[in-house]
Amino acid sequence: MTFVSVVFRGLLRRPMRTGLTLVGISIGIAAVVALVAMSRGFETSWSAGMKARGVDVVVNNMTTSLTPKMFHEDAVERITKVPHLAAASKVLVELMGVENSSTILVSGREWGSFSWDNLKVVSGRLPKDAKEKAVVLGQTAAEVLKKKVGDPLQLEAEELTVVGIVDGGAIVENGSIILSLPLFQDITSNQGTINVIDVRATPNSSEADIRQLCVDIDKLIPEAHAQLAGQHIGSSQAYRFIRAMSWGTSLLAVLVGVLGVMNTMMMTVFERTHEICVLLALGWKRARIVTMILLESAMLGFFGGILGVIVGIVGLKLLDTSPTIHGLLEPDINPKLLASAIMIAVFVGVVSGLIPAWRSSRLSPSVALQS
Repeated sequence: MTFVSVVFRGLLRRPMRTGLTLVGISIGIAAVVALVAMSRGFETSWSAGMKARGVDVVVNNMTTSLTPKMFHEDAVERITKVPHLAAASKVLVELMGVENSSTILVSGREWGSFSWDNLKVVSGRLPKDAKEKAVVLGQTAAEVLKKKVGDPLQLEAEELTVVGIVDGGAIVENGSIILSLPLFQDITSNQGTINVIDVRATPNSSEADIRQLCVDIDKLIPEAHAQLAGQHIGSSQAYRFIRAMSWGTSLLAVLVGVLGVMNTMMMTVFERTHEICVLLALGWKRARIVTMILLESAMLGFFGGILGVIVGIVGLKLLDTSPTIHGLLEPDINPKLLASAIMIAVFVGVVSGLIPAWRSSRLSPSVALQS
């Protein structure tokens, strides 16, 4: 009998208990995969939306909410002559409940600005002008709302007409309701106010030029903050809170897995006291006994981690089909996250096996003679 076969025999000694332990670990790891992938997906989805619109700098006031605070639209006039600024677009964005969707992104954009340029018409057309009571829907938004060209759309107290279905080139764009800024301001009674300024830098601007552009804008618009388009979500208080909650909840779930593995390994050592003492009497060194117990617990973590990754991915796929999530973000499932989750599971297994391994190393071969 080889050393590895002894390890596997220990795991299969109580298959029901081992299986339940694997389930406990997998739930914790699935929570890590799902929650972290969702929080990272929120950031990457919004960054991809900015990139699709050709935005280099975002000016807003992101505090404790997922949508920025309002400020007066005349702020755009203050920055028109800032060096390295090619264009600026006024935007009013809100997360709203619209008809059968409890949460959907509604984006009012300055008519004629570059914020409309990335929208490729799939069917229908774009609004004729800023005053037309019309909206265009991203492809995903059209699916969620079950709308086609020509259908009415109830937005707050106003009934608008869907005149086009568009492809925005990013999950956030495709999950949005898009209309002219003045129309959205009137509907929401936010005349003269916006909460985002999309800024495009001049061609061939270096990263240093764009960072200096952010500094110059901050001096002229103290009520908001200018940041690189890929960083504005990640640095907001709301997103940091979501990320902290994701990791906090995940760690609690992992802690349950730690206790489960530790209980399993303690019971294993207790039930195999006679076997371990016989092995010691046959000449096994205590270090080898410790290694055996730690390897068993590490393998529990490894297989539990793989199972948890599978459960997490399946759960994310199911969540992505729900109307609440679909169109707002795309979970960021990447190999690095999955590998990290499995490594966490193995670490959990090893840590959980430390006390049982120490206890096994304290046993005396004489116990085998007494049994």
